[in-house]
Amino acid sequence: MKQRMLTAILAALLLLSGCSQPIMSPATSSEQTSTQAKSGTDTASSNTAAYPTDDLNLPRVAVELVKAIDGDTISVMFEGKKENVRLLLIDTPETSHPKLGVQPFGPEAKAFTKELVEQADRLELEFDIGPNRDKYSRLLAYVYADGTMVQEALLQEGLARVAYIYPPNTRYVDKFDDLQRISREQALGIWSVENYAQEDGFHPEEQDANKNNNNNNSAPTTKTPIENREKPKQGCDIKGNINSKGEKIYHTPQSPYYDRTKQEQWFCTEEEAVQAGFRAPRN
Repeated sequence: MKQRMLTAILAALLLLSGCSQPIMSPATSSEQTSTQAKSGTDTASSNTAAYPTDDLNLPRVAVELVKAIDGDTISVMFEGKKENVRLLLIDTPETSHPKLGVQPFGPEAKAFTKELVEQADRLELEFDIGPNRDKYSRLLAYVYADGTMVQEALLQEGLARVAYIYPPNTRYVDKFDDLQRISREQALGIWSVENYAQEDGFHPEEQDANKNNNNNNSAPTTKTPIENREKPKQGCDIKGNINSKGEKIYHTPQSPYYDRTKQEQWFCTEEEAVQAGFRAPRN
């Protein structure tokens, strides 16, 4: 009986030993796991895009430039015909509008676009998933000059605003919004004049008002030395300004418009400015 039990135990041990052989050595397993973990981290890091649209690699159509018409419009040869192309999702100030004429920063935007497209060795169009023509029969596209998207470059320079957002042609609108926000915070280009670029377009009267205010604040015959101008009391460095619309707006030293704001009144705290009827600037 004891011999049978001993034989059974030995057989079981041999069976378990045969089934429990590792698929790979512990060293190999640990090494591979470590490599996979490192590789996975690196892959995730390298493939992480700031925006889902960054790595789309969508097809583009090569075109030949005819001329730059405006900051947001160019003329190209497309499929054997001369076509005007309206840059999707942005708007730049006008330079030759029959009613609006030349708007502030319009010439700068046109010159910027003109330089980009004229110096490019390769000019390409990328269409969105919606209609590729507007009501004026212009092509609607994202324009690339040697791989650089012209819309992004204009927004980064503060020479365009995000506009004319008509779904489903909204592929890059999230990225464009962020580029615009950064330029606005830095008071670049069109954003250097408060209330000039608004949701309904551009308002040149805001820049004219600022110029008039500057002229009115300086004496026609005698200029006051900078060091003799009114200075705020210590700790009272908030500027209160009244714009052309009669709006009372206060600016703290952190405001992007602070340095170019002419104060009508100094305040020590934002609460003091609010009590006096002033509001914070709208970004």
